Amino acid sequence: MPVYNFKKMNPVPTATELIDIVLTRTQRRTPTVVHPGYKINRIRSFYMRKIKFTQQTISERLTAILTDFPRLSDIHPFYADLCNTLYDKDHYKLALGQINTARSLCDAIARDMIRMVKYGDSLYRCKCLKRAALGRMCTVLKRQKASLAYLAEVRKHMSRLPALDPNTRTILMCGLPNVGKSSFMNKITRANVDVQPYAFTTKSLFVGHCDYRYLRWQVIDTPGILDHSLEERNTIEMQAITALAHLTCSVLYFVDISEQCGYSIEQQCSLFRSIKPLFANKELIIVVNKIDVQPWDTLDKEKKDMIEELVKDAPNCSFMTMSNMSEEGVSEVKATACDRLLASRVESRISGKKIEGVMNRIQVFHPEKRDNLERDVCIPESVKKELELTGGATKKGQTSSSRIGYAPTKYDLVGDSDDLVMDDAGASRKKNARELMWENGGPGVWAPDYREQYDLKNPDWRFDAIPEILDGKNIMDFVDPDIDAKLAALEKEEEQLMAEVEAAAMGDDESDLDEEEEAAVEAIRERKKHFQMMSFVNKSVNRPTMPRAIRGRAKDKHDVGALESEEIRKKMESYGVDASRMLERGRKRSRTMERRLTKALSNNSDDDMDDMTDTDSKSKGQIKKQKKEKAEKKRTDHSLARSHSRPREPSQVGLKDEAAASIAKKLDKQGRKVWEGMSGEGDQRKAVHLVKWMNTGKKRMGTHNKR
Repeated sequence: MPVYNFKKMNPVPTATELIDIVLTRTQRRTPTVVHPGYKINRIRSFYMRKIKFTQQTISERLTAILTDFPRLSDIHPFYADLCNTLYDKDHYKLALGQINTARSLCDAIARDMIRMVKYGDSLYRCKCLKRAALGRMCTVLKRQKASLAYLAEVRKHMSRLPALDPNTRTILMCGLPNVGKSSFMNKITRANVDVQPYAFTTKSLFVGHCDYRYLRWQVIDTPGILDHSLEERNTIEMQAITALAHLTCSVLYFVDISEQCGYSIEQQCSLFRSIKPLFANKELIIVVNKIDVQPWDTLDKEKKDMIEELVKDAPNCSFMTMSNMSEEGVSEVKATACDRLLASRVESRISGKKIEGVMNRIQVFHPEKRDNLERDVCIPESVKKELELTGGATKKGQTSSSRIGYAPTKYDLVGDSDDLVMDDAGASRKKNARELMWENGGPGVWAPDYREQYDLKNPDWRFDAIPEILDGKNIMDFVDPDIDAKLAALEKEEEQLMAEVEAAAMGDDESDLDEEEEAAVEAIRERKKHFQMMSFVNKSVNRPTMPRAIRGRAKDKHDVGALESEEIRKKMESYGVDASRMLERGRKRSRTMERRLTKALSNNSDDDMDDMTDTDSKSKGQIKKQKKEKAEKKRTDHSLARSHSRPREPSQVGLKDEAAASIAKKLDKQGRKVWEGMSGEGDQRKAVHLVKWMNTGKKRMGTHNKR
């Protein structure tokens, strides 16, 4: 797992985007309504809150940017030099320093303006100070446009850096361009590095991984290095120089003896001598590549001597040959590099200071003789008795009873038979399936042969192979001639059992009903099932449900309707129900309703006659009041039960008089009110509305998204 993961860095917004984020967040997260009639302390706190919230938002955003980017002094020297090579360390530090300074300036502006708002004497003055504070902070952010743009590009590039661990087991390949480094990496790892027949195909560091001796190894492919001074090397070459300088690894220096790379062997040896100081304290292997084109044995003696001198001059250096095309020697180079690096890592740990701290905590004891007495082996008497009973069949110090659950051994066998063992009493017995299972590999490996339990006419037939063809016919095509009769018998037995189960579910096996009554009951049950099924079908129809209040009403003047007594009697008799009592109860109810209606009509007519007689002796106001009382009485008498269940007088509900009742009614009405979308000063809901500064004034050509 890599130590540094630059892919988790958050995107860096531009200066304009950062200002929009800050101002929009301030607008959404702070109160938006203030009036001149408020107390001055409330007005001051309103605008102080906006200034403080804007300053906190800017500080949070800039702090997140400074935290995401690594500090070059705190990371591994390899990454520090790599960042210096790719991005220019001075420019990088300057950009981060400017962001830090902008954060400090915004904090100072907010602090000063809040101090001034505390002494504001009006809403207008406080509002002007707030506008000045937000404007000054936005101006500071606008001045960081170049630094934010530079850091955004650096973040994009750093997220594409190879995720390598500087402290793990590493194999690093270097050499001139086009000598076979990338091809070798594709052979030993699962990486897919681009390989082309021209120089500088690889322009950055590529990381792959391979396994050797159950360990994960990191393989790094570096860009090609040219033979000139350090000051003349470009950014691509400096990446390889940085990796060689800071990584503890096994280095493979590739030499193309066929000279197809465009560089002679003398130039390749000269490059080796120029970068030789970078190989110090590293396991070095000179790999002679492309021996399929130019074999090592047929190479000129002068060129051989040049390469062999490189091996002799460099410490901890070895020499190997290989070919990526024919894959000759590829695995040997990989194994040698891994073994040498592993041995050097172990040796460095042993020779370090940590081993001394470990050795100080280790104590080794060497026992010495306390006297010259001879002490023989002591065998307990119980063990001797067990050995006498079993005849020495078990191991020394182990009883026969302890063999339960373990694989039988040679001590468990009796005589020449492999299927007999000695039991606890000393008698021979046959091995059970458990003992055979443990003897033949345990569960999942051995399974018993069930053919031994077959009951056949001739026991010798049990282990015979079952033929596929018998008497010229396929065994799988065999059909019992009585199969139909057997199937019919099974179905009859199943029907009989189902009938018994249904009878038991119904209760008593014997019924007191005669045949006609049972037939009627069965018909009712069948009709009930039919109606249930039709109800389920009707419910699935996609149409509006008819209300219950009008389901039984006649829909046509020629239709009698379902509420007529004759129709009800016919329908209920079809269900097998006597409807005489139900109809009689309906008649009584209709008579009662008719009597009530007649009585009410007669009372109304009497009252009307009284009114007609009293109108001559009363004024218009009294007549109007009388009509109002009559309407109120009619409304309250409409439901007698309701008028009795709800008292109307204030004294009956625990109130003093009509004034107390009206107050209680008003309070009850206020308590039933719900929120209807009205917003107050501290309301955090953001309603959809048109922004004033974007939609007021004359509309000219151009955009309207600027403040």
